[in-house]
Amino acid sequence: MAPSMTQIRRTYRRFKPHLLMTMAQLGYTILYFITEASFDQGLNPHVFVTYRHIVAALVMWPFAYFLERKLRPKLTWALFLEICVLSLLGVSLTLNMYFASLKYTSPTFVASMINTIAAVTFVTAILLRMERLDLGSPKGVAKAAGTVVSLAGVTTMTLYKGPAMKNFYGPLIQIHGNSIHENWLKGSLLTVASCITWSIWYIMQATTLRRYPAQLSLTAWMCFVGGAQSAIFAAFVEHKPAAWKLGFDVKLWSILYAGIVGSGLIIYIKLWCTKEKGPVFVTMFNPLGTIMVAVLAYFAFGERLFLGSIIGGIVVAIGLYLVLWGKERDQEKDMTPEGASFVASETGKEETSTLSRA
Repeated sequence: MAPSMTQIRRTYRRFKPHLLMTMAQLGYTILYFITEASFDQGLNPHVFVTYRHIVAALVMWPFAYFLERKLRPKLTWALFLEICVLSLLGVSLTLNMYFASLKYTSPTFVASMINTIAAVTFVTAILLRMERLDLGSPKGVAKAAGTVVSLAGVTTMTLYKGPAMKNFYGPLIQIHGNSIHENWLKGSLLTVASCITWSIWYIMQATTLRRYPAQLSLTAWMCFVGGAQSAIFAAFVEHKPAAWKLGFDVKLWSILYAGIVGSGLIIYIKLWCTKEKGPVFVTMFNPLGTIMVAVLAYFAFGERLFLGSIIGGIVVAIGLYLVLWGKERDQEKDMTPEGASFVASETGKEETSTLSRA
C-alpha cells in the first residue's frame, strides 16, 4: 500500500534536520576544494575570511529584513554585545586560527581534529545541563557509546593509513595544494584552540536563539560583525594592497561561494537545526564531511584513499548513528506537541524550574 501524503509529510518533517545537515556537509566539502584552489592561486586566508563574510552579510540582509520583520525582537545593547562575542567565537577568531593552523600542520590532521568538536560539545552540553545523559537507559548508553565510537573512528583515520586503494583512472580535476611549512606544536595549539572556540560557539548559539529567535537576522548579524572583526585583524597581518585585489578568477568565485553558501546558507541551516535539535546534533555531522572530502578527493581529484580512512569512516558512521538514535529517543519522550523545538523545550524547562522555586 502506497504511503499517504500525510505520512510522507510527517516523515519529511522528522528527517528534515538530518537532510539539511547532510546537505550542509556536502556544501562544506565542495568549499574545501574551492578554497584549496584559491589559496594555491595566492589568496590570503585572512583576506578570504573577511571577504566571504562581507558577501554573506550583503546576501542575507535583504532576506532577514523582509522575511523576519515581525519575528525579529528589538536589538538591545546587551544582545548586540552577545552577538559580537558569538561572531568572534564562530567567525573571526575561530576561522582565522583554523586557516592559520593549516600552514603549520596538514589538512588531514586539521580535518580530523575538527571532528572532536562533537565530543567537546557533547561533554560541555552535559555539564551545562543542556543535554541529558542517563547511562541507565539504552538511549543514554547509545549517545555515550556513539561519541566514543566516533572519536575512535576519527583516531583511526588520523593515525592509521594502511594500504592505498588503487585509482583506476586519472584525476578529473587538477588541484595542486600549497606546500606545508610544518611547525607541529604551533599548528596543533591553533587547531585545538579553534576546536574549543567552535564548540563554545555551538553551545552559545542555543542560548542566544532563545532571546533572538530570528535565524536569518542572527546569521546576517554574525556575518557582518565577524567580517568587520576579521577585517581589522587582516589589516594588521596583511599590509600589501595587492592581497586585497580580486579578478574574475577562482579567488573571486571561491569567495562568492564561501560567502553565499558557506557563511550564509549553511550558518542559517545550522542555526535552524540547533533550534530544532540542539548543538550536539549539529556537531555530530562534522565527521560526515571528512568522509565526503576523502571520497570526493579519491574519485574527482585522484588523491590516494587509504584503508585506514575507509575503516575509520565506517566506524564514524556507526558512532554517528548511535548518537542520533539516542537523541531521537529523547525527542520522542520530550517533544510530543508537533512543531516543538530544542530551544522551546529548554525554555520550558527553565520556566518550570522557575515556577517550582517560586
